[in-house]
Amino acid sequence: MHDYQHFLQEILIDQQQLATRVAELAAVLDRDYAGIKGLTLVCILKGGIMFLTDLMRHLTVPHAVEFMAASSYGVEARESTGHVKIGLDIPSERIRGKHVLIVEDIIDSGTTLAYVRQMLLDRQPASLKICTLLNKPERRETPVPVDYIGFEIPNKFVFGYGLDLDELYRNLPFIGVVNPGAILTRE
Repeated sequence: MHDYQHFLQEILIDQQQLATRVAELAAVLDRDYAGIKGLTLVCILKGGIMFLTDLMRHLTVPHAVEFMAASSYGVEARESTGHVKIGLDIPSERIRGKHVLIVEDIIDSGTTLAYVRQMLLDRQPASLKICTLLNKPERRETPVPVDYIGFEIPNKFVFGYGLDLDELYRNLPFIGVVNPGAILTRE
C-alpha cells in the first residue's frame, strides 16, 4: 500500500487551523444553544466522526449524540450518484421535539444532506440546523441551508481528518488535496 504522501498534492488546512476553527465553532454553538434542553448532535458517518469528537470536546452545552450513515456516492466513492442511500438511521422518537444539529464533514453537491435534512424535519424536531466542517459552494447542485461553516474550500478532492481516499487516510490530522495524477489501487 502506498504512503499517503504519494497522493498528497498539498495541505489545504493544517492541524492547528483545524483545532482553532473547531474551538471557535464550539464557542458559537455554546452561545447559540445556551439554556436549550434536548440538544442532539447527529453525526453523518463515516467522515464526520473526527469533527464530531473534537467539537464535543469543546462544547459545554449538554448534548446527546446520534449517528446516521447516508451517502450518494457509488462504489468508487468519488462522484455522487444522485441517489441517497441510508445505511444507518435514527428512530423518530430520538429526534421528535429535540433541538437537532447535523454535524457533517463536507457539503459538496448537497444531495445527501438535503435528503437527510428533510428526513429529520419530517420527524418534527424542535429545531434543525446544520454544522459542516467544509463547504464547497462551487459544487452545489441541491440547495441546502447551512448554519455553521468551518471552512469554505475550493472545488478540489480532499482527504484526511475523517475524509477518506477510497476508505483510507481518515486518520490524518490535516485536510489534504489529492494529487490528481496519483491513482489509488488496492493491493
